[in-house]
Amino acid sequence: MPSEKILSEKKAIVEQIAKKLSAPSGVFVDYKGITVAEDTALRRELRGAGVDYSVVKNTLTRFAAKEVGLDGLDEILNGTTALAVSTTDMIAPAKILSKFAKQNDKFSIKMGFVEGKVITPAEVDALAQLPSKEELIARALGGFNAPISGFVNVLNGNIRGLVVALNAIAEKKSGEAA
Repeated sequence: MPSEKILSEKKAIVEQIAKKLSAPSGVFVDYKGITVAEDTALRRELRGAGVDYSVVKNTLTRFAAKEVGLDGLDEILNGTTALAVSTTDMIAPAKILSKFAKQNDKFSIKMGFVEGKVITPAEVDALAQLPSKEELIARALGGFNAPISGFVNVLNGNIRGLVVALNAIAEKKSGEAA
């Protein structure tokens, strides 16, 4: 029977994992076989995007998943498991880890979750194909800007036409006067 100290430490770890599993999105990966240099580069990229990435214990993750109501994770919680979550950008973990998995045969996506629903590795890849938040904002602003630019061009065209017509009249009158 484990001591009270060990039990309280494990309960604290389960609470931390449960907090991570309450994030808007996350991805579970199997990192077995990647080198330290590859892992360091991956962690640097994830950290730069505001993604929390850590190795998790399968048994404790199983308890945390039950605590937050994420069903369907038991089948993937074996072997080496790491979890990447983001509270700011729902697509960032999927985008970065999918790209990394395509570049490294040994690295694979086990499962993901979005807003409390478990998603398959194929759905994680589909999520990774979505444009980033910044890209969507830029597209929306471009869409708002297009009608205004068109309106300005129409007004400028009318003014240009008026200036050309007035200039032609002025030249015609100066030609008649001469």
